[in-house]
Amino acid sequence: MTVYANSAESSLNWERLLAHRTQNMQSSAIRELLKITQLPDVISFAGGLPAPELFPVREIEEACHYLLREEPMQALQYSTTEGNRPLREFLAESMARYGIQHGPDNIQITTGSQQALDLIGKVFIDPGALIITARPTYLGAIQAWRAYEARFLTVPLDDDGMQVDHLEPIVKKEAPRFIYVLPNFHNPAGTTLPEDRRRYLVDLARKHDLLIIEDDPYGALRFEGEDIIPIAALAPERTIYLGTFSKTLAPGLRIGWIVGPAEIIGRLVQAKQGADLHSSTFDQMIANDIAQRGILRVHIRKIRQVYSERRQVMLDSLEELWPNGCSWTRPQGGLFLWARVPEQINTVDFMKTALEKKVAYVPGSNFFPHGDGGFNAMRLNFSNAQPDMIVEGIRRLGQALREELANRG
Repeated sequence: MTVYANSAESSLNWERLLAHRTQNMQSSAIRELLKITQLPDVISFAGGLPAPELFPVREIEEACHYLLREEPMQALQYSTTEGNRPLREFLAESMARYGIQHGPDNIQITTGSQQALDLIGKVFIDPGALIITARPTYLGAIQAWRAYEARFLTVPLDDDGMQVDHLEPIVKKEAPRFIYVLPNFHNPAGTTLPEDRRRYLVDLARKHDLLIIEDDPYGALRFEGEDIIPIAALAPERTIYLGTFSKTLAPGLRIGWIVGPAEIIGRLVQAKQGADLHSSTFDQMIANDIAQRGILRVHIRKIRQVYSERRQVMLDSLEELWPNGCSWTRPQGGLFLWARVPEQINTVDFMKTALEKKVAYVPGSNFFPHGDGGFNAMRLNFSNAQPDMIVEGIRRLGQALREELANRG
């Protein structure tokens, strides 16, 4: 019997074996932060978490019992890569109400919309490929596409979302693979892209033969105002639309979807086959059962009301409890708002002070692909905390900000 010594001489130098692309892989700042904020005495505005006390637990339990009693062989078996057909038919019908006229064959079910971003990277991004995003933009997209060695071109964002009039000079100079946009209740900024900007973006994409990635995880969570036509309804031939049940049903089911032209869906199906063959059959059938019985529609109405109330509590608390020199967006829906503090405060450094006060947020710089902005900004989530905890958390942050400003003279 050979005994191997536990020494430097016998250990594998595994770093020399890693693929070059791993140099671009980074841990999600939010995932790492959530490890800290799971402590019971920390008030967390950091994660993009739905309110767990509102999950339709009983209805999900009923769906599980029904499927295991009536359709166990299908629910527990392998399935097609494209996804559960009845679920895709439901999604096609639901999106048609918003003007997205794609059938079930134009829909690919994914393991959460994060996998959708990864599959898009796998299909469209070569090393060095250029993509356009807003500045700031969703951290998960940065993380997914950086792994494929994308290069990011960015345009500024204002209180109405991406400033699309900045795009054409960039497009003329460069050759981007696609433009990535979160039109409804932007993560992290909470902004909503007006219809005129959406139409401008579509006209630009057609003029320069560009692809648009429309990420819409929060679109169903509108609290006020009228729904605005999706980009995918304006330009179905050059838009890839992403949706998810994570914000409207339960993130633990990990059910998302991609909608697009048939030729693109075919490529994404091939990419997914190499990743996980298909998303969980059982989870898809649970989601479909709840959707088809009308439970999802009722549940969305409920969480809209609750999240709207919590958003207003946060806005009122910011107005009352934060010092002068701070500002924030006023989202019409979704889960987040974007707050700015006086420029002499760096929100990365200030996080240590906030955690000492037992409150957490996500520093704004994490949402800038080049790390070149957001140093005096933070993303605040209002969906996951009870109203009294929102008031207390904002009070703690306001107190810490006042102390910091006083220390700086």
